[in-house]
Amino acid sequence: MTDAAAPLTVIVLAAGEGTRMRSSRPKVLHEIAGRSMLRWVLASAEALAPQRIVVVIGPDHAPVAAAAKPHETVIQADRRGTGHAVQTALDAADVRAGSVLVLFADVPLVPAPIMAALVEAGARGLAVLGFEAAEPGRYGRLVMGAAGLERIVEAADADAETLALGLCNSGLMAGDAAAMRRWLSAVQPTNAQGEYYLTDCVALARAEGRAVPVITAAEADVHGVNTRAQLAAAEALAQARLRQAAMAAGATLIDPASTFFSYDTKLGRDVVVGPSVVFLPQVVVEDEVEIRAFSHLEGCTVARGAIIGPFARLRPGAVIGAGAHVGNFVELKAATLGAGAKANHLAYLGDADIGAGANIGAGTITCNYDGFFKHRTVIGAGAFIGSNSALVAPVTIGDGALVGAGSTIVRDVPADAAAIARGEQIVRQGAAARIRERKRRQKEAR
Repeated sequence: MTDAAAPLTVIVLAAGEGTRMRSSRPKVLHEIAGRSMLRWVLASAEALAPQRIVVVIGPDHAPVAAAAKPHETVIQADRRGTGHAVQTALDAADVRAGSVLVLFADVPLVPAPIMAALVEAGARGLAVLGFEAAEPGRYGRLVMGAAGLERIVEAADADAETLALGLCNSGLMAGDAAAMRRWLSAVQPTNAQGEYYLTDCVALARAEGRAVPVITAAEADVHGVNTRAQLAAAEALAQARLRQAAMAAGATLIDPASTFFSYDTKLGRDVVVGPSVVFLPQVVVEDEVEIRAFSHLEGCTVARGAIIGPFARLRPGAVIGAGAHVGNFVELKAATLGAGAKANHLAYLGDADIGAGANIGAGTITCNYDGFFKHRTVIGAGAFIGSNSALVAPVTIGDGALVGAGSTIVRDVPADAAAIARGEQIVRQGAAARIRERKRRQKEAR
C-alpha cells in the first residue's frame, strides 16, 4: 500500500458475460500462460497489500466467485455500466474512506508498479490511467485541457474532433473513496448506451475544481480481452514478458519465439532450453540443466545438471535428480529419477522411485495401474533394467539388481540379483522355408 494512513480498497470488475468469446466459461476465467485473467489481475493487486479486494461478479457466476477466493465478491444483478458496478461494490462493502483502485478482470497484464503509481496519483481526488493507442478507434478518448484531464468521451459518444485524439482511456481509475461515492451518486445514464459510466466521474471532479492527473502506460500493459483473437494477443504479450525475464535471469533460449512458459515457471542460471519446449504450471528447473527440443514439462522439478529430451514428457509429480538423463520419448509421472540415473529411450515410468545411477533400458514400462488402483515400482540404486521390460507394480527391484531384456517382472528382485522372465527360445531348423512355401501355395490356390 502506497500510504499506510489511507487504507486501499481494490475493486475488480468481473461481471461481464463475454458473449464475444462464444464460450460456456466466464470470460475472466480464460487463461493466459496457465493462469486465468482474473488471477492475473488479483496477483498484481495483491502485490499492493491492499486492505481488501472486492470482486464484482454477475449472477450465476459461482465459478468466478470460487476463483476470486479468498477475496470477497459482490453480485451486480443488473449490468448497468461500470459506474453502477463500482457503486454496487462500494455500497455492498461499505467503503467510505481511504483510496479506491478500480481494475478490470479482462485487462489482465497491468503491472503492479503502474497500479501503485495510479493509486498514489489519485489519493487526494481522482486519477486515470491512459495510453497512446496505435489504432484508437474503439477506445474512449482522454480530452486534455490547460489544467489536465477535462473529461473522458466514449467512442460511441464522440464527435469527429474527439475521435482524432490519440490518448485513450484504459478504464483503470483510482481516487478518494468518499469523493468517488459522491460523484457516482450524481452520474446519469445520458449516453448512447444508456449506462452509468464510471468515466463521468472525471467531469464531476473537474466541476468541483479538482485536477485529474493522467498516468500513462504502454498499450501492451493495458491490452483488453473481449474475443478469442484478443486472448491470443494477450498470450503473446505475456509470453514475450516471460521469455525476456527468463533470459535476463540467466537462461538461454535457443528459439525464444517457440518456447512457451507458464506464469510461475522457474529457471535457474545457465539453463539451456531448445526449440519448441512447453512449460505448463508448477515447473522448477535448477541451474545448468539442458532441456532439448520438443519437450513438455508440467508440475515437475529438475535438479542441477540434468538433461531432458528431446521429445521428453515430464508430468506432475516428476522429480529428476542431479545429473540424471531423460531421453527421447520418455515419459515420467509421479516418479523420482535419482541422481545420475538414466532413461534415455522410449520408456514410461509412472508412480516409481528410481535410485541413483540406475539405468532404464529402451521400451521399459512400469505397469502402475490395474484398472482400479495405482501401484508403485521401486528400482534401487545402480540397478540395470534391460530393454523392453515390463515391471508390474507393486514391485521392488533391489540395489544393483539386473533385469534381462524382454522380461515381465511380477515379483520382487533382491539386491544384486539377476532376473530373467521371458519365454524359452525355440529354434526349428528349416521351418522358415517350409512356411514360405506353404504360404506361396495357398496364395496361388486363391
